[in-house]
Amino acid sequence: MEGTGGDRDRHVGRRTLLIGGLGAAAGAAALGRGVWDHLSGGGKPHENGAVDFAGAQWAAASPANYRPADRPHDYAIDRVVIHTVQGSYAMALRVFADPAHAAAAHYVVRRDGKVAQTVRELDVAFHAGNRAYNERSIGIEHEGFVDRASSFTDAMYRSSARLTADICTRYGIPVDRQHIIGHVEVPGADHTDPGPYWDWAWYVRLARKARERSGT
Repeated sequence: MEGTGGDRDRHVGRRTLLIGGLGAAAGAAALGRGVWDHLSGGGKPHENGAVDFAGAQWAAASPANYRPADRPHDYAIDRVVIHTVQGSYAMALRVFADPAHAAAAHYVVRRDGKVAQTVRELDVAFHAGNRAYNERSIGIEHEGFVDRASSFTDAMYRSSARLTADICTRYGIPVDRQHIIGHVEVPGADHTDPGPYWDWAWYVRLARKARERSGT
């Protein structure tokens, strides 16, 4: 999980507001969400409660923790980045909803396999600590700790693998280790997640099987 200040996109947003003044921010609010999304590059509707993965429950991140976009129209999506929360599912949802946290992933997966979506896939979530990777990837957090093998349950692996397979199918992403990566593998990352106990070989096999079962 990224901490405060983990993505330069957030600082750009703050600087823009400072330069433009509070009047510009108030004006954008008056326009309404749909018009603001269009002006800020988000050509698709940002419907409250809408999810991209059928099995997910919506749990909105703060708008301060992502950037509205129109992916893959404006940024091609070719990576899935795997994270470990270093805490609980509930904690992840709580901090992603906090505008001071400066970070959020698109999804959070609980130990029992429950999936929450906190940022729409068309938007750029601040999860990888690297602006270019944020723009090209979808981030998935997993409840638990990098140094506890018990964090990564069978239910979690299988649910997350179905999610990754679904993402890869929709965006034409190969299901392999070049395109499904850990946070630790993001250039410039100072994080170690998902950690040494994450079973990459099994996870990729599960994702491939899930994709095969979907017939794509």
